[in-house]
Amino acid sequence: MSLRVAVPAGADPDATDVAVVGSGINALVCGALLARAGVGVVVLEQSDVLGGAIRSAELTLPGFTHDVFSAWHPLFVASRAYATLGGDLARHGLRYETAHAVTATAATDGAAVVMTRSRDETVAELERHGLGEGARFVADRESFDTVAPWVMGLLADEVVSKTTLRSVVSGVRHLGRRGVRSLAGSLAESARTWLDSTYRTPAPGALFAPWVLHTGLGPDAAGSGVMGRAIVALLETVGLPVPVGGGARLVDALRDVIEEHGGTCRTGTDVDRVLVRGGRATGVRLVTGDVVGARRAVVCSVTPPALYDRLLADAPVPDWARRAAQRFRFGRAGMQIHYALSGRPRWHLDERLSSIPLVHLTSGLSGVSKAVGEAERGLLPDEATIVCGQPCVVDPSRAPDGAWILWIQLQELPATPRGDAGGAIDVGDGTWTDALRERYADRIHDRLSLQIDGFDALVQSRVALSPADIARANPNLVGGDIYSGACDLDQNLMFRPRPELSGHRTPVRDLYQIGASTHPGPGLGGVSGTLVARQVLRRSHRAS
Repeated sequence: MSLRVAVPAGADPDATDVAVVGSGINALVCGALLARAGVGVVVLEQSDVLGGAIRSAELTLPGFTHDVFSAWHPLFVASRAYATLGGDLARHGLRYETAHAVTATAATDGAAVVMTRSRDETVAELERHGLGEGARFVADRESFDTVAPWVMGLLADEVVSKTTLRSVVSGVRHLGRRGVRSLAGSLAESARTWLDSTYRTPAPGALFAPWVLHTGLGPDAAGSGVMGRAIVALLETVGLPVPVGGGARLVDALRDVIEEHGGTCRTGTDVDRVLVRGGRATGVRLVTGDVVGARRAVVCSVTPPALYDRLLADAPVPDWARRAAQRFRFGRAGMQIHYALSGRPRWHLDERLSSIPLVHLTSGLSGVSKAVGEAERGLLPDEATIVCGQPCVVDPSRAPDGAWILWIQLQELPATPRGDAGGAIDVGDGTWTDALRERYADRIHDRLSLQIDGFDALVQSRVALSPADIARANPNLVGGDIYSGACDLDQNLMFRPRPELSGHRTPVRDLYQIGASTHPGPGLGGVSGTLVARQVLRRSHRAS
């Protein structure tokens, strides 16, 4: 039974309870949870479509449904939001499918290593690459399992909260003080340290190191070790689920839940200012001059510079908050390449790769590290880590009968290139022109051609999106940073977006910030939206 929040005396009867700015996964989850609880919600999106980084389109040819940016939903399927909303979403047509196989790496040294959702199969695979590696994998997984509740709790709750405090107390009781100190130390460990100290052969590093990129980090970054271990645990548990018909099916279902409970989602609606009166957020003003009042809260799924430099430009905000927002840094850029193929590709390195949802092409741990280093020095990597998604393995409806899709993501590019590590591409003045985008896409194409038999003949169409294209498509992806902010330790986890601004409350009462720029960072888990919805509901219930 939903609980309708009482409207306080003197409130504007034409205002909504909560105005949500932006419509990414966190904004839609927040809106759905609030609407489901009887709170009036309006979601305001400046683009013509909802979803933020979740977008599906026939980019290449009719009948080929491509997930334009993000594609894989393990974090959402494992989230509290899905546990709460899953039944409603299914009723509105959302259906997930997951393959038994999960991921593989096709290494440039001629070896392939595969992971499935079966621990026994993964153990056998690693053992094939090196005596004892399977046993080391089991020991590593069991070691992480002992601390996983506290690691996952840190990623799923407000860092400064009673829940987290209780979790710390519980951790001391279960792990002992020495165990807690060990866990705290491991939070700063790099993936290189984790992999080099755990395994004896290159295969596990080749398989697991590329996944660190999906957390916005590189394998030598502080904190990348625990994030890598968490990703491996997640992959083994839920695999790589995708919505049947495209990622936009999740967006559609969340919108339907919001509207079913009386909320509204408005596209093509650009917010110009958050209105502040008496120290609290009272609504927003659109670029058209129209005002949307908010009796309970304003929730903004934007970056810190967008919030403090634009939306709060005229508001009385402490100088320390503005300075902190100005210090927020954006990270490496990303690139997307979408292929429509006439048939299923044959990977000559290992026939199993044709049935793997996501294949990484890299020389291994050192190859990932090298490409990250080149990108961070402003160079186009000579051999970038190629993330090659094959969504038709899980959902054949994405392409016409017999046809295939490749979803390529590159996560190691500079926003403004100063040179080419391969020495073959002229980057000009560093602007991502269409010509530069296609030259770099050709480099990736040539590497795929070395892995897939008759690749050129299979390709029916290719569409590439440069960092500049990505930035234009979504204002939160500044410079093409697909993670909405660098994930270095000083602005990650409990310090995200910055140590002074950590958490989701802002210096303005009843104004919250959510999204990938806030704790726990990027990903499709909807965590920040869930946490803020809970906070708004607690405050609303106390006020009613």
